[in-house]
Amino acid sequence: MPAASLILVVDDDPVVRKLLYMTLSKLGYAVECAANGDEALTHLTKPGEPVALILLDLRMPGRNGIEILREIRFRGYTLPIIMLSGQSTPEQAAEAIKSGANDFLSKPFRVDDLHAMILRSLGTQIAVADGANRQETRCRMGMIEASLDQVARSDVPVLLQGESGVGKEVLGRKLHAKSPRASKPFLKINCAALPSELLESELFGHERGAFTGADRFKPGIFELAEGGTILLDEIGDMDIRLQAKLLQVLQDHEFRRVGGRELIRVNVRILAATHRNLGERIQTGEFREDLFYRLNVIAICLPPLRERKGEILSLAQSFWEKYGVAFNSPPEIPPLLKKALLDYHWPGNIRELENLIRRFLVLQNAEAIADELGGASHTEEIAPKAPTAASPVKAAALEQIETTKKEAQSQLILEALRATNWNRRKAAAVLKIDYRALLYKIKSLSIEEQSIEQGV
Repeated sequence: MPAASLILVVDDDPVVRKLLYMTLSKLGYAVECAANGDEALTHLTKPGEPVALILLDLRMPGRNGIEILREIRFRGYTLPIIMLSGQSTPEQAAEAIKSGANDFLSKPFRVDDLHAMILRSLGTQIAVADGANRQETRCRMGMIEASLDQVARSDVPVLLQGESGVGKEVLGRKLHAKSPRASKPFLKINCAALPSELLESELFGHERGAFTGADRFKPGIFELAEGGTILLDEIGDMDIRLQAKLLQVLQDHEFRRVGGRELIRVNVRILAATHRNLGERIQTGEFREDLFYRLNVIAICLPPLRERKGEILSLAQSFWEKYGVAFNSPPEIPPLLKKALLDYHWPGNIRELENLIRRFLVLQNAEAIADELGGASHTEEIAPKAPTAASPVKAAALEQIETTKKEAQSQLILEALRATNWNRRKAAAVLKIDYRALLYKIKSLSIEEQSIEQGV
């Protein structure tokens, strides 16, 4: 564990504060102490090294630990918090977890138990938000990977945070695969992709006649995933009304289908993912605070690819091997392209990297791709060049590249259509793109509709 990991100890007892300070310092942590909740909140807004984890006493004069915990979460901070108490009950522990604590430890405790809990919490954590709710990524991918087995076995809700394309779904699938639920279904639904009414039906199912067009009974993914795992992608975009129903399911483990009266018991694990700052959405009334506490039992934040330089080439090579066979590509990425990959800032993260490798394998032109990435990365650093006589030549070259790209895309689509006997839905699955996206490509690339219709 890096010595720079800063732990804030919040306890009104000076003896306990001193003991924890000495113990944690010997373990290699930086430690600061606060005697009450107000001091703790002041520490969180101080400039300098952000707090990585809080040890928070339950019983304190004035506002108790639960109240301070809720205040911290309400302000948008998602750093791990471990509650400590010398006179705790199971009900208090449950209330702490419900309010947003990552873990609960009763005094007296063994140092080994405390350290294991700290390692687990830091390894599954996230981001620290400052007073303006701007998040500073403090994730360590090695720590995340090392803690996957523990998180997978825990069977509690997990909140996956990070920019679009950083691999939240991939991590969710890993958690499921390592969990005791691995033999059961893993189902994902994008909460931002569907209108609220349709999303409700997809989640909970509907009875026949529940609404216009509901001509038959349909189970939702909560039924279909029984015993397994559900990933609620882009949970931050879920309609506030539907959030209330989801909260009820998380609390009671039962629901009713749309238009139904029967209560259906359900046993599923919930993973939620979002690229949004849920603290900000809570403050604007767009996300329920109580739902946030339910989902944020364990929080994992995946840092953007630009902060994971050490992984870029290994990820690129894996995509190269995955897609290269179909294009008879060389075994390794050209050096020119490697340098361009490392210099680029990757606003689209891993998803953009994957698409770029596929595009290169189609074009087989390292110079063109490197030039494209270099222009995107360093536009602000390079002084504009005066027009030269070569500009029309460059424009013609770019036009040729675009033409070649379209021809390659057309060929790929045609091959997929032929391989699936001109079934467009199966072709979309083969190409790993959305069905509607395939239809758009067919139209924009002027692929002969007549030829397609002959085999459908």
